[in-house]
Parts: sequence; structure tokens; C-alpha cells
Amino acid sequence: MNALYNYLLKLADDSFIMGQRLSEWCGQGPYLEEDIALTNIALDELGQANNFYVYASRLMDNGKSEDDIAFLRYEHEYINAHWTELPNEDYAQTILKTYVFSVYQKLMYEALSSSADEELSAIAQKSLKEVRYHYTHTSSWMKIFAQGTEESRTRLENAIENIWEYTKGLFAKSEGEDDLVVLNIVPNVDDLYKEFVAITEKDFQSFGLEYPTNPFMQPKSRTGYHTEYFGYILCELQYMQRAYPGCTW
Repeated sequence: MNALYNYLLKLADDSFIMGQRLSEWCGQGPYLEEDIALTNIALDELGQANNFYVYASRLMDNGKSEDDIAFLRYEHEYINAHWTELPNEDYAQTILKTYVFSVYQKLMYEALSSSADEELSAIAQKSLKEVRYHYTHTSSWMKIFAQGTEESRTRLENAIENIWEYTKGLFAKSEGEDDLVVLNIVPNVDDLYKEFVAITEKDFQSFGLEYPTNPFMQPKSRTGYHTEYFGYILCELQYMQRAYPGCTW
């Protein structure tokens, strides 16, 4: 049970922090339609996080609600990948972050759709419909930036150079995950990472971008260690529940 709980937190925390990051663009997008599109992606991520937190809460049955799990843990108890907490920076980096995350989630949810755990499978199938759109949308923008102006391409190439080393952290394992693989509850992330590389290499060729070749990847995703950016995110997320314990709408 603890292994599945940890795995649910892994999925939930990824979507939760990614959704929070993307929500920072609400009202700040380059134009209205894209502002709405990115905000909808953020809402999708928060909805997915809620579904996983609800299941995790029911699984543990310890009196903690999904809101308690989402908002009242300490920093080291969150096991999201570092990728999700990296800053948005400019719009090119935001699109890169969302594109990579959509490829990861698409692979993950496709595999989880056939999970031996029926509830996990159902959540994955519902979420997959959303992330397929995320992938289509951000792939289009990756191509626009890569094949647009000199400045747009430079910004995207700078973003790739600055943060690509965090991509493999998305495929880091949660505690006890290997046991779930044996039970056919979750996929082997090592296999998913190979698929991720194959897909992104093909996409980069389509975009007209050079694929990153530096083998170095940042370690310690999902270990409770976070980047320097995470504390600021958590302060914003937890303010209301910390300031007004038990508050409800």
C-alpha cells in the first residue's frame, strides 16, 4: 500500500506543481487565445493532481483529506520532479517545459491505462485525453519558435541549453516503485525514458532543432531534495491553509 501511495504522490505532485507554475501566466499570455489555452492546460494539471490526491487519501484512510495532502506537507515530503518546479522564464522556456512534460505524461498515461489497478487505470485514461491536446498544442509552438524569427529560435535554443539536463529527472522512481512494476500496476520508467528520447529526437528533427547531446543529467528528483525555486512555490501554495487552518470556500 505504501508503494502505491508514494507512486500516487509522484504523479499528483508533478501535476500539482506544474499546474501551479503554468497558472503564473494567467492574464500574462502573449495574446488572449493563447492565454486561455495555457490557463486551461494549467487547470487540467490541477484536476489530474486532485484525482490522484483523492485516491491517495482514500488509500491511506488516516483522516487526511486530499487538501491536507496537497497543501500541508513539508518541503521534503513532496516528490515531484525538479522539471516541474523550474521557473517559467520567457514564453519559449515555458513552451519547452510544457512540451517535454506532455511527452512524459502521454507516455505515462498510455502505459497506466492498462494498469492492473482499475482506479489508477481509469484516472490515466481520463487524463490521457487531456495530455494528448497538451502535446499537440505545445508541439505546434515548438515548431513556431524554432522556425519563426531569429530571436524566437535563439530563445528556444537558450531554454534547451539551460534546462534540458533536468529532463531525465521526470523518470526518476518513487520508493517501492519496482514492486509495483512486478505486479503490472505501473510501467517500467526505464523503458518509458527510451521511448521519450526516441519521440523527442524525432520531434526535434521535425522542428529543425539540434537534439541535445550532453549526457549529464541532474540527479535527486523525487528524493525530497528540491531546487532553490521550490520553497517560493510552496509559500504561495500553502499560504491560505497555513494562515487560516481548515478554511473552506
